Amino acid sequence: MTPPPRTPTQISDATGKTVAANVRRVRELRGLSTYDLSKKLGEAGRPIAPSGIAKVERAERRVDVGDLTALAAVLRVTPSALLLPLTDDPAVTVEITGVGAVDAEAAWDWMDGEMPIQHIEPGDPSGALLQFQVYARPPGRRMQLSPGEAD
Repeated sequence: MTPPPRTPTQISDATGKTVAANVRRVRELRGLSTYDLSKKLGEAGRPIAPSGIAKVERAERRVDVGDLTALAAVLRVTPSALLLPLTDDPAVTVEITGVGAVDAEAAWDWMDGEMPIQHIEPGDPSGALLQFQVYARPPGRRMQLSPGEAD
């Protein structure tokens, strides 16, 4: 008996859909076919067949962390360039899996390690910015607050 045909996996989360669209966008901007990108990924030690790349771009194949970093490296962009829409306009709302809807500028600030994703109250009574700096960045890459900014 022949097994039934597999139904494609549809990625339903917002970030997965953004990654799918961005892989296609950047691949095409770089003038690469799915075959070219597949070859480059193989040379980088993270092979994905051309059909797998096509499935990624149609949001029918999940991208794990290793895939994401290899795709970013081969496409010569940062991982955040694949994870977020190509806008940092604060008037544009973007959807981030696990976070929800935020303005694009806040999303990029968070993804680039500059600010926590949650809203910070004036004066930061909860210490959210300090905690973010301590836990999200190595010491040499933490934002240096000038006197008076920490108040």
